Amino acid sequence: MENFSDKEENLEERLLKMATLTDDFEGYIHPHAVRIATLADAVAQKFNLASHDRYSLRHASLVHDIGEVVMNRDYIKSVRILRDDERVDMQRHPVIGEQEAAKRGLNRAIQLLVRWHHEWWNGMGYPDGLEGEQIPLAARILRLVDTYVALTDSRPF
Repeated sequence: MENFSDKEENLEERLLKMATLTDDFEGYIHPHAVRIATLADAVAQKFNLASHDRYSLRHASLVHDIGEVVMNRDYIKSVRILRDDERVDMQRHPVIGEQEAAKRGLNRAIQLLVRWHHEWWNGMGYPDGLEGEQIPLAARILRLVDTYVALTDSRPF
């Protein structure tokens, strides 16, 4: 019988594989999702986030863009400005990612963080248009770190 530690290691391995799959799909050379997870956890520590919330945040950070892989759209890697129809389509990836996280047996907190990683404080984000305190702190941290990494990483697009 597997003990708890073995199950956690198994989950970490699965999530790292999904992160690598997503990074490869998006064309990243360096471990993009792992960097997000590491930075998000550091920020969460500064905010004294509870250990179970940090756990969910780290894991959601690794798979936050898995919906893009499931959608498998060529425009995701495009170096041009997206057309309106592509932008609207792209805004579906957090919900598709949430569904994929559920299919893979990830807990509800991870699923919701994947869903809400594009929500903005001003309510202009997606998919739910949450604003301010409606957005859980862990989701705000993931949004912040994802944006920071997008601005500071060498990106393929």
